[in-house]
Amino acid sequence: MTLSDILRILEDTKAQQVLLLCHHNSDPDAICSAYALQNLLKKVKPEITTEIGTGQGISRLAKNIVQNLTIRVNLKPNVDKAQAIILLDTNTIQQLGDVVEKVAKAISPIIVVDHHAVHPETQKLCKLCITNEDASSTCDIIYDFYKEKNIKPDENTAKALFLGMAFDTRHFVLANSTTFKAISDLVDSGVNAQECLSMLTLPMDFSERVARIKGCRRAKLLKVGDWIIALSHVSAYQASAARALTDLGAHIAVVAGQKGDNIEVSLRCTREFSEKTGIHLGRDIAKPLGEHLKGMGGGHAMAAGVNGTGDIEAGLKWCLRLLKENLAKNE
Repeated sequence: MTLSDILRILEDTKAQQVLLLCHHNSDPDAICSAYALQNLLKKVKPEITTEIGTGQGISRLAKNIVQNLTIRVNLKPNVDKAQAIILLDTNTIQQLGDVVEKVAKAISPIIVVDHHAVHPETQKLCKLCITNEDASSTCDIIYDFYKEKNIKPDENTAKALFLGMAFDTRHFVLANSTTFKAISDLVDSGVNAQECLSMLTLPMDFSERVARIKGCRRAKLLKVGDWIIALSHVSAYQASAARALTDLGAHIAVVAGQKGDNIEVSLRCTREFSEKTGIHLGRDIAKPLGEHLKGMGGGHAMAAGVNGTGDIEAGLKWCLRLLKENLAKNE
């Protein structure tokens, strides 16, 4: 599946207004991939009007990038007006926050471009799914679209692609050879790597610091075989707290949070855990956990998330059960 497949759908449906929609609390990969695709569509289909939207805000880092690159993001996108909807870095409509119901009922064609496997329920709603789990980021896939059309991204677009790749690979720690080749091309085309990377460095705010400390203080540690599993809960910044726990020494961290009846769970693991166990957090843990919690889950091999309903303690226990079952399979 390529950009040509997207263009064919836009032509067949005569879509003139295209909404590029990102997940709630959109991160740099989501916003930057949407921005890069928007600029590419302007070049190959100049008659089309495009809008970048998100249903429930963008992250602090993404805000910093939006301000530096002057990217326009509509925080209240008009889903009903869109004649085609392209989901960027979003493998399930449950990640769309405030606009999830409108997207679920949309009669316009829905297209997914992501480096995660699409959730089966979302796949049923889509006209086209372009996914590549071998890609380090969604920006990698968009960069391939540029190469497909032999179009060189302009300076701002090149910076956006670089930033999306850098963010999703944790400053290239998780990058593969394809990403490094793309980064080399972008740097050769004029991207100042040091300048761009500074946009991904913000002082941690007080609330996140507190959440990390609480997450570590509340952590319950279990040893399963050779692996240390950390289970914890905080009211916000679950992903950051999970990263803190793996940085401190846990092989895998699961941090949950609750707002009313809704539960959010973030999972992170080390590369060693992922490679030696063969466990894919998104596919093997988050997806079945999301189904158990009557919600949805998914993500990467080493980072995943779940949204659902129920009790935190019960959710963490079920997650631990899934981990133990998968570890037993891979012994």
